[in-house]
Amino acid sequence: MSYFDAASAAPLHPVARQALLASLDEGWADPARLYREGRRARMLLDAAREAAAEAVGCRPDELVFTSSGTRAVHSGIAGALAGRRRVGRHLIVSAVEHSSVLHSAEAFEAEGGTATRVPVARTGAVAVESYADALRPDSALACLQSANHEVGTEQPVAAVAELCREAGVPLLVDAAQSLGWGPVEGPWSLLAASAHKWGGPSGVGVLAVRKGVRFAVQGPVDERESGRAAGFENIPAIVAAAASLRAVRAEAAAEAVRLRELTARIRARVAAVVPDVEVVGDPLRRLPGIVTFSCLYVDGEALLHELDREGFSVSSGSSCTSSTLTPSHVLRAMGVLSEGNVRVSLPTGVAEEDVERFLAVLPGAVAGVREKLGAPVAVTDADVRGDELVVDALGKRCPIPVIELAKVIGEVPVGGTVRVLSDDEAARLDIPAWCEMREQEYVGEQPADRGSAYVVRRLS
Repeated sequence: MSYFDAASAAPLHPVARQALLASLDEGWADPARLYREGRRARMLLDAAREAAAEAVGCRPDELVFTSSGTRAVHSGIAGALAGRRRVGRHLIVSAVEHSSVLHSAEAFEAEGGTATRVPVARTGAVAVESYADALRPDSALACLQSANHEVGTEQPVAAVAELCREAGVPLLVDAAQSLGWGPVEGPWSLLAASAHKWGGPSGVGVLAVRKGVRFAVQGPVDERESGRAAGFENIPAIVAAAASLRAVRAEAAAEAVRLRELTARIRARVAAVVPDVEVVGDPLRRLPGIVTFSCLYVDGEALLHELDREGFSVSSGSSCTSSTLTPSHVLRAMGVLSEGNVRVSLPTGVAEEDVERFLAVLPGAVAGVREKLGAPVAVTDADVRGDELVVDALGKRCPIPVIELAKVIGEVPVGGTVRVLSDDEAARLDIPAWCEMREQEYVGEQPADRGSAYVVRRLS
């Protein structure tokens, strides 16, 4: 079995396992106590904090350990917004942030605050100018991920951080995906990360708050972790998290070169051997181990199951997964094809032969799913039925509306239109993406009795 979903959770690093087992016997006591066992636990906790702070690039007293990366994000955003409440009630986030950031923005708006969601280019990257335009006198906080978790695109954090510093607005960086590869550059103010992303144990998050940042802890507090993370510290897990972060950093430079070559190979080969595929994300400014692509006329859930049967564990931001009936917010914000989406995120140490085997299996897996769905092999001219055809795809889920469109586009004359009726949320993204890939004109979306009508004009 080949595990290709390291962006969700990296396998436990050997150093993390060793540190975890070793500290179980030494780090079980309360580090707040003054007796011998407590002092021993405190020494382990302090050493882990110093190691983590060095990797993050902050002072040890600026960093606390939380129960998860999500908790670090929620606490960081809530505390910074509360600390700067007198400045204003405006929050800035990018449209492709992790759901933990976007959920925090929604909660803030529900409480009366306002939030600006900065759009991204088709590569998934924000423009620095967009953050400049979003800044206002009442802006209390800005958030920007260091790299996207679904497509791997790196963001211009250093430039945005400098812009925010000049405006006097703190910037919170979600560095969960990138921290294992290196520190976040630029004058950021707050940083959140999660140990399970770099090969540490789950249940350990990191929150760094620079000195001078106005911060007011929300909710009940206690004396733990400077009052910013209530509850008894899981010292063995924290020690393992810090040890694994130091270990992966030592390996990062050489492993990044190797993984970039493998993901570049996947990007090139997938586009060459799988028809009707869109490789998404920035081809250059990206994390070393992530490559994402979407396949026309493919049910994402069916493709993931097919690859699982072939021995490959991958994930998807597709609208056709069992966890959601709408496209990934990241793919939607990018405006790229969402159906048949596959994210390959390679773990450190992955074997080259496993990647080659994946590339050998993938074309057959895609073809098999398309055949089951009745997808068109090619679009050819057919009998002309007038200047417009209406395709009733109501009640049918991704990728069926696009498949029905592809089957009939050849039946209208050049200049004629096809009107696709659909109540599937994914059609709003996938039909325009299909038009761009097929060089047809997407006229637009129109209201219908049920769902929407998506109008496509045949150009060739």
